[in-house]
Amino acid sequence: MVRSATASDNDVIGQLRQRVRGEVSDATIHRAVYSADASVYRQVPRAVVHPLDEDDLIGAVTTCTAAGVPVTLRGAGTSIAGQVLGRGVVIDTSRHMREVLEIDPENQTAWVQPGVILDDLRAQAGKHGLTFGPDPSTHSRCTMGGMIGNDSCGSHSVAWGRTADNVEELDVLLADGTRLTVGPTSREDLDALCSRSDRVGELYRDLRAMVEGNLALLRTGFPSLQRRVSGYALDSLLPENEFNLARALVGSEGTCAVVLRAKVRLVRPPASRVLVVAAFPDMPTAADSVPSILDLQPLTVEGTGADMVATLKAHSPDGRGPAALSQLPEGGGWLFIEVGGDDPTDAAERGRAMCAALDRLATATRVVTDKAQQRSLWSLREAGSGLVTRSPDGAEAWPGWEDAAVPPERLGAYLKDFQRLQAKHGLGGIPYGHFGEGCVHIRIDFDLDSDGGRAVFRAFMEDAADLVVSYGGSVSGEHGDGQARGELLPRMYSPELMALFARFKAMFDPEDHLNPGIGVQPRPMDEDLRVSGPVRALPLALSYPHDDGSLAKATRRCVGVGKCVDTSTGVMCPSYMVTGKEEHSTRGRARLLGEMLRGELVTDGWQSTEVRDALDLCLSCKGCSSDCPVNVDMATYKSEFLHQHYRGRVRPMSHYSMGALPLWLRFAGPAAPVANAVARSRVLSPALKRVAGVEPKRDLPEFANTTLIRAMRRRDRRRRDVPREAPRGEVLLFPDSFTNYLDPGVGAAAVEVLEHAGFSVRLPRGPVCCGLTWVSTGQLDVARFVMRRTTKVLADAVAADIPIVGLEPSCTSALRGELPEMVDTDAARGVGERTTTLAGLLAERASDVDFGELSGDALTQVHCHQHATLGFEADRDLIGGTGLSNRVLDSGCCGLAGNFGFEPGHYDVSVGAAERVLIPEVRAADADTTVLADGFSCRTQVDQLTGRRPEHLAEVLRRAIRTGTDAGHAAGASDVSDPAPDA
Repeated sequence: MVRSATASDNDVIGQLRQRVRGEVSDATIHRAVYSADASVYRQVPRAVVHPLDEDDLIGAVTTCTAAGVPVTLRGAGTSIAGQVLGRGVVIDTSRHMREVLEIDPENQTAWVQPGVILDDLRAQAGKHGLTFGPDPSTHSRCTMGGMIGNDSCGSHSVAWGRTADNVEELDVLLADGTRLTVGPTSREDLDALCSRSDRVGELYRDLRAMVEGNLALLRTGFPSLQRRVSGYALDSLLPENEFNLARALVGSEGTCAVVLRAKVRLVRPPASRVLVVAAFPDMPTAADSVPSILDLQPLTVEGTGADMVATLKAHSPDGRGPAALSQLPEGGGWLFIEVGGDDPTDAAERGRAMCAALDRLATATRVVTDKAQQRSLWSLREAGSGLVTRSPDGAEAWPGWEDAAVPPERLGAYLKDFQRLQAKHGLGGIPYGHFGEGCVHIRIDFDLDSDGGRAVFRAFMEDAADLVVSYGGSVSGEHGDGQARGELLPRMYSPELMALFARFKAMFDPEDHLNPGIGVQPRPMDEDLRVSGPVRALPLALSYPHDDGSLAKATRRCVGVGKCVDTSTGVMCPSYMVTGKEEHSTRGRARLLGEMLRGELVTDGWQSTEVRDALDLCLSCKGCSSDCPVNVDMATYKSEFLHQHYRGRVRPMSHYSMGALPLWLRFAGPAAPVANAVARSRVLSPALKRVAGVEPKRDLPEFANTTLIRAMRRRDRRRRDVPREAPRGEVLLFPDSFTNYLDPGVGAAAVEVLEHAGFSVRLPRGPVCCGLTWVSTGQLDVARFVMRRTTKVLADAVAADIPIVGLEPSCTSALRGELPEMVDTDAARGVGERTTTLAGLLAERASDVDFGELSGDALTQVHCHQHATLGFEADRDLIGGTGLSNRVLDSGCCGLAGNFGFEPGHYDVSVGAAERVLIPEVRAADADTTVLADGFSCRTQVDQLTGRRPEHLAEVLRRAIRTGTDAGHAAGASDVSDPAPDA
């Protein structure tokens, strides 16, 4: 429900809508999703604006400031200190203002809009052999405007500096509407600017007077280290620094001016790179070796420790962690050192020289030249920003004291003292970071829910600031001050320098319209904590075993690092990749659910239409459960919400039709010819779709003329007296509804493959269903009933320790995940433990079997649930073993996603997700290219959009088996008929 708006609010919103062509919204759904960033803070804005272009941005700012409404600029929302939150109007430039305006290869510069994604700039610059040097771990989604606001750095600042070092000019807007371009200023130009009679002349006269009156203070008042990003960089205005106002504004966190466009410096990276991994007994010892490394001019020196390795293992399904961990030399602390060269030989020689320099310091070193291995090792480091939000034991950890920096030569001693300080306050965290510049990242297990815990938070922050200052460091070495560290600046800077900061801010924004509460007049660090608000005691249907039974704690897994708003790759988040709207990201939905549980902004609990609408476009693909660094599982949260939202109420018709699809298939299956005739009818099919709540643009799937179960029964009767050898024992093939009724040929192929591999195949002795369609539509009581019945039917297989082979990835995933959690019995857990994919079984128990050979190219679409919960390595190996030249598409979700793509209102998003990568790849493939897709939804989507029917892995393996026999049919193969749809 929307809170009552004041007349002033309404006036401003109306004026914004008249002045701005882009979206202007004061709806609860948008105010909620923009109420948090990647920090621990919460500020609910009055409205959110998405400017289309520069004119829109100017109009939005000037309209707000003229009305006295505060303005906060925001990019990707990954700021960790709370500097992109505000109670006024939040302006998000990341949706539309994403154009690289110009690249000048000769002078190695580029003009960019503030919403340009860093990776997009680097991709365009890369065409000229150039790149932008600073590269934070959020490079796939962070914006140039955000990087300028925070003075972002990244791992390669050892070589190429901070963002401030790479900004040439800024085109900025002041709060009063004045526009000017700033950069380095010669004495002659400064005199000319000061002679002007307008607002620009007044500003430059004030700035010159401030500098000339405080030369000694500006030269001595700042700590001497590269990673100092706290406070305003007023020393950039010194004569020896070319009176560079652009660099003074970088890192000002939107408190002084609004960036309209920026001219940035590009660098030419080395032609080749190698990675040196050095192991040490512990992290402080690793840090002590950094000074000896810097003389060899590395591109980066990153540090991590045993705690991070333990966390990586704890977050992996098998407890072993990413495969890249096996490449780490044995130790308790590691340095990742990148070295560049003119060619691979030169780079390798430089890498070996680095190892020689570390010979007496490190316990082991290795030079990694293979690019794939380098990427996998770097992925360990980049995962840190999300993973450390949970400790290995599952405790929550928070930013706040996130990225302090000290001189690199003092880093080892600082780490030891910092560990003692944590122990003094009874706190823990996992440190890692940019050791080459003395910058340490850490998230700490503060108790922000209690008064006592918040008191410890404040006391620790103050003590930690004093510790860093005693080492000549900065309270922020990368992510800025924001609300988290603004209060600490007086501990770092003298009163005289703090007074200059206030004077600087007043010159640009005397009325404090731009991002108030950040910078010189900060809000208290222990106020506005989003994790310390009220939590409504709403009923829950699911257990949330990994979050202590709390949906609130589950939604707090999302700390805003924003991997779900990376549209360049991966499964997560398909709806956001199509719409680009924050409320359709995993992060946005988690924020909305958190606000619902808080009950202050979203006040109607489970009946919230805002949450319902945001979740409506969630495809339940489960990609977030694996791709999100902290394993947010929005598919599960959506099921809970739908269950509670529609409890005792009439549901959408699609829930009754597609939610209960296994039941309808069971009833209609015997009348397949009639059902298919209706589905094909130009008159009856549209009527059926209307009644069933099916999207009119979708074709209805057709029934097979017989089911897999009937075909298997006929086969078993025929073979009753024929002895069969099964040296590898018995397996139970799970006849999911899609395979059984709609595509039993897949099941027939699987039977032939399994029997070729030496297994005896049987089906369950009664009706079974994984219950997933009821789960995805939030009918959890029915789903639990169905799962219990399935558990009973499978009890004999569990008792006999017989593998259960699933063919449909979504159903297999449900048997392994949802069923054990929802039924929560030993028998249900036994089902989950014994359920495997076809490839998983063959890899584990029949790895020596020859399935024959095929030739040609193949494209594979990995089902989302398989990607998220089952794994694909065994499938990849089997496909490669047939001789096919296989390429696994980085296509994400196919877009159909079970019932999602068949529901009215979802067609455009469903097709948009498919058209991102999958469908263009299939259309471009040669006619003889094998297209693989194990998911029925994936095959259906491809079929309906291209007319091409992909194959299941079982069908490809069967084809390989048959190709390898003279008779065209493998000896001893199954004689299950291939039931095709009725003609």
